[in-house]
Amino acid sequence: MTKPTSDAPATPVIQVIERMFALIDVLASREEAISLKEISEKTGLHPSTTHRILNDLAVGRFVDRPEAGNYRLGMRLLELGNLVKGRLNVRDAALGPMRELHKLTQQPVNLSMRQGDEIVYIERSYSERSGMQVVRAIGGRAPLHLTSTGKLFLAADDPQRVRTYATRTGLAGHTRNSITQLPLLERELSKARQYGIARDNEELELGVRCMAAGIYDDQSKLVAGLSISAPADRLDEGWLPKLQATAAEISGALGYNAHPATTP
Repeated sequence: MTKPTSDAPATPVIQVIERMFALIDVLASREEAISLKEISEKTGLHPSTTHRILNDLAVGRFVDRPEAGNYRLGMRLLELGNLVKGRLNVRDAALGPMRELHKLTQQPVNLSMRQGDEIVYIERSYSERSGMQVVRAIGGRAPLHLTSTGKLFLAADDPQRVRTYATRTGLAGHTRNSITQLPLLERELSKARQYGIARDNEELELGVRCMAAGIYDDQSKLVAGLSISAPADRLDEGWLPKLQATAAEISGALGYNAHPATTP
């Protein structure tokens, strides 16, 4: 592919992103706040352009203005960095135990985390011998109320937040088994709180059932869910204690002081 010449026009979006990266790099090079004039000089951008982009970044909390005309990196970057750090730590701690659980069950074992109103799958252990096609690959997403792990996260919310979630999403269903009524969902979440596990009874995909246990960090915060997926007629309740033990092992690796859950 021919490299574009320096005078070739760039699309506005790419140009803005490149300038934004340059500004962030300059801010990252210093611990203290930097003046608009110095930032402009270091990036080679016109002061008005620098000011406009920095103001937009400040709206998103990617940049702070401790005083007029001075800028530094914002707390939003720290928040996002902690999210990435948390995912990497959970994934690293979970990989080995997940593989062992998969060897036992011969069914897909999933690691997923919450992002807004959805869960996102960040790791999976499976083999062709499971006899089940893996529909949602790593990076795939699904609504909280239709998944076993998603229900764990909803169960960790207070009732008002659950009601707000129901109003915001409409509790849309994917199959005839999907829970689309708030009272039914609240009963499911009550059981999840009581037993520390949650289930998906063909609510996301017909023919697939799941069970999930929570993974907690050193602050006792629910950070991920570990689930087993299987064809609906092959999900073995005998796997539940091992699922819980595996989730507890991963939580322990993250510094959580686990307390045994009551088995339903």
